[in-house]
Amino acid sequence: MAARKARVADVHEIASGMPHVTKWERDDGTDRPVYQVGGKSFVFFRTPRPDAVDPVTGEKYDDVIMIWVESEDEKLALVSDDANPFFTTPHFDGHPSVLVRASQLGELSRQELAEIIQDAWLSRASNRRATTWLKEHRLS
Repeated sequence: MAARKARVADVHEIASGMPHVTKWERDDGTDRPVYQVGGKSFVFFRTPRPDAVDPVTGEKYDDVIMIWVESEDEKLALVSDDANPFFTTPHFDGHPSVLVRASQLGELSRQELAEIIQDAWLSRASNRRATTWLKEHRLS
């Protein structure tokens, strides 16, 4: 059985399903929430910005999702693997996050997306919360 392809709905389901998560909604009428743990963002739906544009048309991407990562090494591994839809821009140099377009989530399986979001949560959660979650969900 083929793995189900990831969708935007999966981002919301996985991020909101992590413990101690708050979902911050913008007051501008857009559906671009920010998911936080302990007041720290780990998944962020961006507004169109000049640093992420279509190389052909110059149009700003309107579907970019920022996801925190544990380290610069993790970021480089994700963005340098051509099998992944993740990218970065100079604006995020030195920032522990990767970008992905919602329209390209289908290049990931739901399980791959879940692992990325869970790792994002772990990178931002307190040590106590992260340790508790790992004990409950992984053999560590």
